Amino acid sequence: QVQLVESGGELVQAGGSLRLSCAASGRTFRSYVMGWFRQAPGKEREVVAAISQSGVNTYYPDSVKGRSTISRDNAKNTVYLQMNSLKPEDTAVYYCAADKQEYYTRLYTSPTEYDYWGQGTQVTVSS
Repeated sequence: QVQLVESGGELVQAGGSLRLSCAASGRTFRSYVMGWFRQAPGKEREVVAAISQSGVNTYYPDSVKGRSTISRDNAKNTVYLQMNSLKPEDTAVYYCAADKQEYYTRLYTSPTEYDYWGQGTQVTVSS
């Protein structure tokens, strides 16, 4: 089991940048596929990025591709989301998610595929 704690969300102006962090508990962090999701009011939760256990494989939807970078530091049990050129439509609560894969098979992009979630961190982008 793993516990996740996000941080780094704040109010930022359009065009600005943020780096979100997600700290995970436990000794087996390197066995987890990790994802970042977001949920705006009245909208479904959507994937923002995903990363494999080693960090070699990543996924981004078109909405953030080229503006966001997911990375992880397995020695620090932490996954990051660097977001640049932020837009008002990026405003949402951002969640970190984890799911255990002993051996990498594929990245998970649906929230239903993740078993563990953080409490979320608010990102607000003003125009």
